Amino acid sequence: MNGEESVPLRFRERFFPRERASVRLARVFVGRALLDWGIVVRMDDVLLCASELAANAVRHGVPPGRGYGVRMWRERGGSLYVEVHDSGGGVPRLLREPGRDTDAEADGGWGLFLVRELSDRWGVAPRDSRKDPGKIVWCAFDLPAVAVPEAHLRGLPSGARTRVSSTRQ
Repeated sequence: MNGEESVPLRFRERFFPRERASVRLARVFVGRALLDWGIVVRMDDVLLCASELAANAVRHGVPPGRGYGVRMWRERGGSLYVEVHDSGGGVPRLLREPGRDTDAEADGGWGLFLVRELSDRWGVAPRDSRKDPGKIVWCAFDLPAVAVPEAHLRGLPSGARTRVSSTRQ
């Protein structure tokens, strides 16, 4: 994390159970937020990345009996962030690279590759282990900036400030 703080222009979050069907629900949640915010630019990229991060949480990151959270926000400068919070250990890593894999037709292992290719930035950060074990896997999309009057920003929750990384991984 680079220590930059930003105040989100728009903010949403939701908790999902550890079920395969929840991946579709997470995608619908992200899609509705994008439509509510009037974002159609790169919508397919955002939805695919959100689905991949949610699927990874269900498959690899969430211990049985727990769930995962999806948090998203849009900054005044234009960037849109999608985070998936899970309580599992380990750090996700790219498993596949085109031209490097001998079995390019094999199922699985392409999710983070797609996130890396479709988003402008992505990364992994630890959660506050004293309160919440696990990790945050996030991706960011640089969208056209939006001018919003200050009056629209007053209703944001005080906890909506977050730290983000600006390095492409």
